[in-house]
Amino acid sequence: MGYVFDFNTAAAYEKWFNEANNIFAADLQNKLMLDLLKPNRTETVLGVGCGTGASLIPFLNIGLQTTAIDPSPYMLDIKRNTLGNRVDLHRGFAEDLPFEDNSFNYACLITCLEFAENPKKAIEEACRTAKDKIYIGVFNRYAMKSVQRRVQGVFSSTFFNRARFFSIGELKQIIRELLGDVPMTWKTVCQFPSAAGITSQRIQKSKIIQRCPFGEFTGIVVTLVPRFKTNPLPLKYKAKPSRGVLATKKSLNTNEQRNHSQK
Repeated sequence: MGYVFDFNTAAAYEKWFNEANNIFAADLQNKLMLDLLKPNRTETVLGVGCGTGASLIPFLNIGLQTTAIDPSPYMLDIKRNTLGNRVDLHRGFAEDLPFEDNSFNYACLITCLEFAENPKKAIEEACRTAKDKIYIGVFNRYAMKSVQRRVQGVFSSTFFNRARFFSIGELKQIIRELLGDVPMTWKTVCQFPSAAGITSQRIQKSKIIQRCPFGEFTGIVVTLVPRFKTNPLPLKYKAKPSRGVLATKKSLNTNEQRNHSQK
């Protein structure tokens, strides 16, 4: 079992999320998600461990049927207060989703892998339950902000102490191990430590800057390609002798007998 937010850490996460800089960062992250995923209206999406539920609001705004799951009842309470009855909420773990294969058009894991016990299994489950695309959003291991958070964790206790940060290369390797060479696209946002200044905000929205691999937040979209496996079916049977072989043997025996009688 991965890290499950208790009452105190869930409240601390909500307070942290509502800070001015983090609200701006969340807006960038949501725009990145929609830009990469390109969801169609009236389709279905599963949000796996999506924190306070703010990342689900863009889906609701464009008319997607939205489902969310989280192992923390306190996080689910925050989602319920934020989203009301517009989202179908479930309690469960990312590594064992209680849904049938291909239940949703899209599955999203946003700041979920950081706290999962088995990130690879969580991605595998997302691929199982989605039929079109999955979207993964994580804190970038090699971003300056992530380094700063790890250093701060040495001197003070925060929920980031429980987090595991990922690099783009590590995520791509996990995806290829699970799915093979499938189409995937990545971008990053939050290139600067703060959102202060209009110029800084405009630069961070640039698609060219978002190709930099050192942004604080990484988004990867994976297009799911159907894969078919075939297994050989062993059949037990006895080989029958060929008639042609028997005829040849008979003719050879006859010729030998004739040659012997002539002698």
